[in-house]
Amino acid sequence: MQILADYHTHTIYSHGKGTIEENVKVAISKGIKTIGISDHGYKHMTYGVKVRDIAKMREEIDKLNEKYSEINILLGMECNILDEKGNIDLNDKFKSYLDYVMAGYHFGSTPNNLRGLINHCDNYIIRSERAKEQNTNAIINAMRNNDIFIITHPGDKGDVYIEEIAKVAKQTDTRLEVNSSHGFLNVEQLKAIKHIENKLLKKSWISEGNCHSGINCHSEGIFELFGGKALPIYCVRK
Repeated sequence: MQILADYHTHTIYSHGKGTIEENVKVAISKGIKTIGISDHGYKHMTYGVKVRDIAKMREEIDKLNEKYSEINILLGMECNILDEKGNIDLNDKFKSYLDYVMAGYHFGSTPNNLRGLINHCDNYIIRSERAKEQNTNAIINAMRNNDIFIITHPGDKGDVYIEEIAKVAKQTDTRLEVNSSHGFLNVEQLKAIKHIENKLLKKSWISEGNCHSGINCHSEGIFELFGGKALPIYCVRK
């Protein structure tokens, strides 16, 4: 199956190993028509993108789009879902730089309040039903309250009621990621939501070897699956 678009790639601006241009060159070599640079949101405590770099990334991508006419280069961000209300680490100023937004739950995100901190601990140690409900509400509210293109690895790091999430994803036209490196969505989840007919994005590793020639070994390719065929997805910068 051909990968036509790659929206989930990281660079040295967060915890990837390659530059933006190195990611672009790899994508071109693989025949990919659209690549999105989507480093981690700035409220990730260990490897979030630096606020001061966001405008710089936009400028760099605009220049690379002029340099490489054979590929469409987009700027996204893998934002952190910070609380049960669905708040993410993206304000209007920084949103204006982006072509699309992804969001997911990460242990490294900075909680907004004590309840969020407790939920981090619960997800890491206990994995209670209370945490499962809070995780589910957080993702649902994030989709309802933000213009999110992709929910990344739903159920990873914290369990969720996947059918409830899938229903809202359908309503909001949000893609759900099938992430092979994180293991979510997994086979059981996909079977549970098959009847909802969500738009899914398959994530797979597209790096080569051991980072030879500057290739980013944390480059993650995802492509939309519909009727067993890969279809391109195009985002337009607002």
